[in-house]
Amino acid sequence: MSGTLVHVQQRSVLRRSVRVDCQVVRERDFKLVGSRSIDLSPDGMLVMLQEPVLTGEPMFVAFRLPRSDYWFDSEAYVARVLHGRRPGDMCRSFAVQFETLDPGAQEFLGRSLRGTPPPLPLREPRIDYAGTLLKALLS
Repeated sequence: MSGTLVHVQQRSVLRRSVRVDCQVVRERDFKLVGSRSIDLSPDGMLVMLQEPVLTGEPMFVAFRLPRSDYWFDSEAYVARVLHGRRPGDMCRSFAVQFETLDPGAQEFLGRSLRGTPPPLPLREPRIDYAGTLLKALLS
């Protein structure tokens, strides 16, 4: 057995440490709930929380990349709420998953983010025990 643990890969797309001004508006009352992102990917963004939100809540998102004139608009939903209680949480925030971002805009966003570093991990990576066992059995 090699002793190397396999870590869980939870994301399909790499997030990038990009702070952008944005407008995240709750669909039900059109209230602005966030105006600054912490990180961004072609699938979604992590946003500093200004108003309480609920997981699953529908949102409208608009943002522009730094040094760009192109605006991105999408319907989205709240995928996760971070209450700022865990070690490493820098603030209360929420993650939105884009639902209607045009595939061409999504591809352009992905290309624009290339070369931008990912955010630093704030917690230890989770271990995939089944993957670790399988790796040990196959080696």
